[in-house]
Amino acid sequence: MGEGRLVYFHNHGDPGPGVYLPKEWRYNRAQFEAKGQTLADPSLVRFLQPLPPEGFYRVVESFHCCEKQCRLFEQDALLQLGYNADADPILFAPELVDSMFAIPAKGWKTTLETLGKVRQVQVPVTTRDTSPPQ
Repeated sequence: MGEGRLVYFHNHGDPGPGVYLPKEWRYNRAQFEAKGQTLADPSLVRFLQPLPPEGFYRVVESFHCCEKQCRLFEQDALLQLGYNADADPILFAPELVDSMFAIPAKGWKTTLETLGKVRQVQVPVTTRDTSPPQ
């Protein structure tokens, strides 16, 4: 496993404390493999860089996504934070469409430094049970 990869560290997973790679993305959120790779030396966890959690954020100070200034995120805007497989942060701007929030599948790459200008907001998450009723 190389540097610059998105991983999830779990201290008591299968087969033991280790890192788990993303297997897919759903709604701009990484879904991780069920089985991880254990760390030969648990102290190696110190080399992992903690990232802000995926989820929804409010812009507290306006900023551009990158040096090219492709997109300006205005103060108080609602954003969704996700990551790609290289652990680059990506910002998605939800839109109100027919009275429902729509989360776009494409976003804007940004840097960890810009994330100092957003604050996480609490949004309840409910997953639909698609199993047939009993």
